Parts: sequence; structure tokens; C-alpha cells
Amino acid sequence: MKATTLKGAGIGLRSEHYQSILENQPNTPWFEVLTDNYMAEGGLPLYHLEKVREHYPISFHGVGLSLGSTDPLNMKYLEKLKRLIERFQPEQVSDHLSWVSVNNHYAHDLLPFPYTGEAINIIAKKINQVQDYLGRRLIVENPSTYLDFNCSEMSEPEFIIELINATDCELLMDVNNIYVSASNHHFDAEHYIKQIPADKVKEIHLAGYEDRGTHLYDTHGSRIHDEVWALYEKALHNFGDAPTLIEWDSDIPAFNVLQEEAAKAQTYLDQLAALEKSA
Repeated sequence: MKATTLKGAGIGLRSEHYQSILENQPNTPWFEVLTDNYMAEGGLPLYHLEKVREHYPISFHGVGLSLGSTDPLNMKYLEKLKRLIERFQPEQVSDHLSWVSVNNHYAHDLLPFPYTGEAINIIAKKINQVQDYLGRRLIVENPSTYLDFNCSEMSEPEFIIELINATDCELLMDVNNIYVSASNHHFDAEHYIKQIPADKVKEIHLAGYEDRGTHLYDTHGSRIHDEVWALYEKALHNFGDAPTLIEWDSDIPAFNVLQEEAAKAQTYLDQLAALEKSA
């Protein structure tokens, strides 16, 4: 199973920034790639990804495995993913704890599921199939949610721990998602973080949300809020200096704005390193 060598604060690769990245070659330590945008047989996205990969480590992040669906795995999708992995050699590969498909019809959102033993069995079987097929551990991301299921049998952290025990998968902890869900469902975000096995956290995501009055909505379309930065600092003390990704998917700004957010995340990582060195 491949071990990651990613370090520091990376940035999500977006087509709007190809030219700036390739012309200026910024000192960004790594880029995260949305794999679903690169599954064609050819074209400009793959060309630009080839050029970026010549200069930077990358990670793969997908939305199409639909781990929470009762549908069987889409093997055509998985085959395309494996070919991309073999071609670009990403440091790590991740997807979401959600479902996006039913009867081979795909939604355009990451949909929730109840936290039950039955769900663990379904998702664990899929994760194990994916890991066996790819020959590496899959990294799974915690969701942002807007409703609770009456039939849930456990909390989200408890579900994640059971899933780790069943699959030996690894974790991508989205701190913004934790904050959004904690606000929407009135649970303690810090307590959530403290329950997660630190040695399993291989990446952290940071992004912006939108306050819609009745709830917080995970838009990935703004700068990171102060409350999320504060939670990120606490998460680092629990998880250690996990590579951290600035994620921005809508209303995408100029690349220098993402660099500013990444620099702020790097400051927190550097502060943790200095604290550990002096301890």
C-alpha cells in the first residue's frame, strides 16, 4: 500500500488556473486533482494535467465511487480511475462518504445516508473492493450534512471508527464539513475531532461556507471563515501536521487568492512544527 509524501498546504487544481500555474510555477507544494474531470481519453484537461504533474506532486480526489449507494460499484468508472492512477502516479486517492447514484443514474450532489450497521456493511464491502482493485488504501472524506436520519444507530465519528476497523481505510478530514455539520445538528465539533484516530488522518480540507439563516451550506465558494480557522488549529493539535488542501469550487477567484489562503494554512502548520520542536 502506497504511503503519501505530501507535506504542507496544497491547492485544488482548477482549469481557470492552468495558465498561471504553468507560466509562473508557484511554490505550491502540491495540487489536488478532481479525477472526474480527467476521465476522457484525451483533450486539453489531460494535456494540462501532464504539464502540472511534471513539476508538482498531486493527489486524486473523486466524487464518483458512490460508496454509500446500494448499487454495485461502477467498474467502468473504477477502470478509468485505475488508468489515471497508473498514468499520473498520485500520492494518494480519496473519495467521499456519500452516495451519488442509484440504478446507474447520477445526481449532482453528495447525498447522505443513515449511520447504521447495514450501511457499514455496504460501504465497507465497496471500500475493500476498491482497495483490492487499486492496490492501495482508499482515503475517505467526512460529509457535510443538513439532516439527521431517525434510523441512525450511532454518531458520525462512531460510524467512521467502525468503518476503519472493517476496512483499514484512511481519512480525509474536511474541517469545514465538521464545522458546518456541527452547526446544523448542534453537536460539539471539538469533541468530534477528538474521537477520530489521529494516525488515520492523511489529509485535511479547508473551504468556505455560506450562512443561509436556517443552516450553513457547504459551498466551497469563499474564503475560509474565522471559526473554521480556529477549528483547524485545534484539529492540527489532534491530527498532527497532515497535508492541508485549500478547496474552492464555485465563484473561483484569481490564483493569488488561493495562495493567500494556503499561506495562512501553512502558518498554522509551521506554528505546530515549532511547538513540537520546542516541546
